Amino acid sequence: MPEPETLFEYIEKEAAYEKDLEGKRILVTAGPTREALDPVRYLTNFSTGKMGYAIAKAAALRGASVTLVTGKTEIKKPSFVKIIEVESAADMFEAVIKEAKEQDAVIKAAAVADYRPKEVNTEKTKKKDGDLTISLERTEDILKWLGEHKTKGQFLCGFSMETENMLENSREKLNRKKIDMIVANNLKVEGAGFGTDTNVVTIITKDREIALQKMTKEEVAHRLLSEIF
Repeated sequence: MPEPETLFEYIEKEAAYEKDLEGKRILVTAGPTREALDPVRYLTNFSTGKMGYAIAKAAALRGASVTLVTGKTEIKKPSFVKIIEVESAADMFEAVIKEAKEQDAVIKAAAVADYRPKEVNTEKTKKKDGDLTISLERTEDILKWLGEHKTKGQFLCGFSMETENMLENSREKLNRKKIDMIVANNLKVEGAGFGTDTNVVTIITKDREIALQKMTKEEVAHRLLSEIF
């Protein structure tokens, strides 16, 4: 007999939500990327994947066909979704461009590294006297690529994590990346940011700004999906 947790997941999927997204195909990205320095070390960020996983789960419970492209995380992966695990920004870029064309919506909640080491050592970098300088280069801009290759009728949603000038910076990103919506939050606001079970976001489109109060990330996920569809 299945474990109680598994049984509950199936009951929840069948009974908890109206299947208002049935027939929709949604791609979600989540988690951090890791950019190797050598076989031992890498550059990354504090993203846990909680927000992206909450979106993927909410969409699946509401009947959508969901693909989740995820960096390395320590949390349980959502059930009833197609999981594609990646490591680096380049890996995520390749996975997204392969899957994006067939999607009705792409929700890019991952915290993708903007830079990676220009050279990756094949052996462990040994400690020496003095400082060490690491040259960095830009990674692929996944959201920009999506905006430039958007298919007819497709909806693109990005996320913007800021520490200052949140609305201005996020709206500029919305316009520059040619996307339909951006979900902005400020790392310095209590209840928002990496690793929390809650979030405080503002949903920004070309014509509107919707400031939400502090909610669980699951509540934010459902509100976001309802705004998109």
